[in-house]
Amino acid sequence: MALIVQKYGGTSVGSVERIQAVAQRVYKTVQAGNSLVVVVSAMGKTTDGLVKLANEISPNPNRREMDMLLSTGEQVTIALLSMALQELGQPAISMTGAQVGIVTEAEHSRARILHIETTRLSRHINEGKVVVVAGFQGTSSVGEMEITTLGRGGSDTSAVAIAAALKANFCEIYTDVPGILTTDPRLVAEAQLMDAITCDEMLELASLGAKVLHPRAVEIARNYGVPLVVRSSWTDQPGTWVTSAKPQGRSLINLEIARPVDAVEFDTDQAKVALLRVPDKPGVAARLFGEISRQKVDVDLIIQSVHEGNSNDIAFTVTTPILKRAEAVATAIAPALRSQSNPKLEEAEVMVEHNIAKVSIAGAGMIGRPGVAAKMFATLAEAGVNIQMISTSEVKVSCVVNATECDRAVLALRNAFEIETGEQGAGSRGEFLTPNSSLLTPHSPPPVRGVALDMNQARLAIRQLPDRPGMAAKLFGLLAQHNISVDMIIQSQRCRVIDGVPRRDIAFTVSRIDGENAKKMLTQVAAELGWGEVVLDSAIAKVSIVGAGMVGQPGIAAKMFEALAQQEINIQMIATSEIKISCVVAQEQGVKALQAIHAAFELAGSEKFVVPA
Repeated sequence: MALIVQKYGGTSVGSVERIQAVAQRVYKTVQAGNSLVVVVSAMGKTTDGLVKLANEISPNPNRREMDMLLSTGEQVTIALLSMALQELGQPAISMTGAQVGIVTEAEHSRARILHIETTRLSRHINEGKVVVVAGFQGTSSVGEMEITTLGRGGSDTSAVAIAAALKANFCEIYTDVPGILTTDPRLVAEAQLMDAITCDEMLELASLGAKVLHPRAVEIARNYGVPLVVRSSWTDQPGTWVTSAKPQGRSLINLEIARPVDAVEFDTDQAKVALLRVPDKPGVAARLFGEISRQKVDVDLIIQSVHEGNSNDIAFTVTTPILKRAEAVATAIAPALRSQSNPKLEEAEVMVEHNIAKVSIAGAGMIGRPGVAAKMFATLAEAGVNIQMISTSEVKVSCVVNATECDRAVLALRNAFEIETGEQGAGSRGEFLTPNSSLLTPHSPPPVRGVALDMNQARLAIRQLPDRPGMAAKLFGLLAQHNISVDMIIQSQRCRVIDGVPRRDIAFTVSRIDGENAKKMLTQVAAELGWGEVVLDSAIAKVSIVGAGMVGQPGIAAKMFEALAQQEINIQMIATSEIKISCVVAQEQGVKALQAIHAAFELAGSEKFVVPA
């Protein structure tokens, strides 16, 4: 007999008939000898309707009152599903987030879960009842009893948090697609179903597959080792298992806010190769990394900064033993990258730096928390460590620094994030949990598991930032103070000396809704802090490939860039991590870019998926 938490989304409970169908599925699960907690969302488009009502009353409604309003949607569903189960003869009880004991921060509309009081929940389970819980909501504290909501994807978060608190055998997420697909089936109908994916890969693919899982839910599953499966509400297909490494034994107190970073990593066996002033046109990255791939040169980090005029900088890191080969390839191809349309443009220049190290912080807890990257940069600045390159992902922030400063940087970061020497992050290595807590047998999945597209980002570029320790800390600290989360961060390789001060450009992406506010705020302080112009571009899209199997395969980046070049899609920015490569392209080319990359890696299946309305 297993203790299972099931979650059903809004489309799964969108009508009386669908609620009755869910009740039948729940009843069968209980009849098979399992104990069950069911977490549900509001019916269909209920939440959208409530938001519309609020906006008819006020163009800027109070967030506390919005929580009071929006939390009512789930209460309708839990009562109806409990009634449907009782009609089948199955004892059931409906409970709000507050009744279950979900205690959150006192942050209306975006609260994080602190802990879950499971006494009442466990009592009802032991009495043989199915407990039907309102997802997406909690209460700020026992004394205040303020109703709070968890924000977008909150029902996923509720379900996995309850599974962690109860130490459930596994958590099932029922939705309108058959599992996790290689891309959004609304953009590529032949998207292929995966049987399993790691939590780290899933976190990187947060916007993949009709947005079937919210990153916060995956974060909790990863941190607490909750086996998670995504299944269709309409079929009995097995779905996709999201596997997590054996957890290190975290406290369930401060469940979503404790220790966002669980490892500090470093690599001193690295060197950097940069090509300055390469033409800003389709195909340049494909030619460069195509030749690198043919010469069997494996690269680690790749960045392409925001263009200036008609040229870009592209930099990459390699391990020291293959530096000479990498340098030779870059030097040989540089003359061929000269702009044919503008012969006066300076030839691409190759710059090599030997004595560098890569220092990283890793952990699922940094998602959506703008203060984590800012804290890393501030820590390095206080230690007198200058940052030469920055690369970010959902689970890691990496900085390239001078090799002589590596030990100092690592020690400072371990102290700042309270990481013990030698401590490993959850998910970095170890045993992967399946529903029976047995080991997931390693196999060789394709190097690229999926392709994701984010059409909701804007890019900000700050020109002529002084190149000295503390500048990145000030910049991203300001953004964190205004609760603005940053995604990609790229620092240009070209350095100019203006009035005796070396300066670089820095570019980063934020949510489009934060773009104008971020530009206004940064422009106001630019003169005071010695920055140049702040430039905003909201017409961008970010397309990414993800796969743990791409490590050590030099041809993956080249294949992605070639797919874009064949469609005449210009790459505006590049950023990579160990398991992810992201490119910024023009917004109107985003869908075409995703489709071209998905086809290039032959990820399509034989079956077409249609997402129900």
